[in-house]
Amino acid sequence: MQLNKIPIILTCCAVVMIFMILTVSAYAMMYRFSGGPSGGTFQYYASAVSTLSKQNRINVLASSSGGSVENIRLANSGKASFAVAYSGHLFQAENGLLPKDTRTYKNVLALCYLYGAPAQLVVRADAEITATRQLAGKRVGTGNAGSGAAANCELFFSELGIWDKITRNFLGYRQAADAFKNKQLDAFWIFSGCPNSAVIETALQNKIRLISLYPEAEKTGFLQKHPYFTKVVIPANIYKGVSSDTITFQDAALWVANKKVPADLVYRLLKIIYSQKGLEYMVSVHKSARAMSIQDGIHGIITPLHPGAAKFWQDNGILK
Repeated sequence: MQLNKIPIILTCCAVVMIFMILTVSAYAMMYRFSGGPSGGTFQYYASAVSTLSKQNRINVLASSSGGSVENIRLANSGKASFAVAYSGHLFQAENGLLPKDTRTYKNVLALCYLYGAPAQLVVRADAEITATRQLAGKRVGTGNAGSGAAANCELFFSELGIWDKITRNFLGYRQAADAFKNKQLDAFWIFSGCPNSAVIETALQNKIRLISLYPEAEKTGFLQKHPYFTKVVIPANIYKGVSSDTITFQDAALWVANKKVPADLVYRLLKIIYSQKGLEYMVSVHKSARAMSIQDGIHGIITPLHPGAAKFWQDNGILK
């Protein structure tokens, strides 16, 4: 080998090694994505984003949690880089309005709209329960402690005056479904994308009914007090045996991030997820992702956007 070629070879090797080190270093940075309880829609989204990110050499690790309110606290503290949370809870957290928590959470910023999460109240088809108030004195699965489901259950049941009149069981969706099947619960509350896997499994083994919650919410003024909830209809036959439409209310589930997550990383992740391939994969993981689109990317968001998200939606003509 000629001596004058050695420096060139060494230089090329050095460039390759530096590139490899930088690539490995970037991939070695781990970003925690806090999802939700087993059987809940949040966890499906965390896992889906994690998979797509890793395919693009961004190390996003999905982890379970109690749900929306816990996720906001984790993202606010930086213990999670990303999370899923309800728009209403994010608004409450930013303004010190969370139940029994007057702290303000200013480090959590919205990235995009994921799907609408309807309130779903499951009872036995042969039970003489046709309205929420009739659950007074009954055993109810309310969702995990610290979850968005439990927080919204408390909010709604308190408005109806029965929160302190039920036997509360703070159980995740699958646990509540099992307890319901074993007749340890009279009803259980779901606040999740529809259809929900725990309700699907329950309906296959039990005859169930969904309570229409919207009429009660409208009558009490609940929706005027909490305008981020909107009317939604769960179509008949989504669940086995539920042969009529269920009129209820929903909140928007959002992808959120700690404000210190780099803007360019947020932009890149949104570009990956909102590509045709990305959206197709999200729908394959959970059907509720059909609600995701560029056009509806900031639907339901009433709190500040992350700078990386703001740039992405500006570049796509959604945010002016």
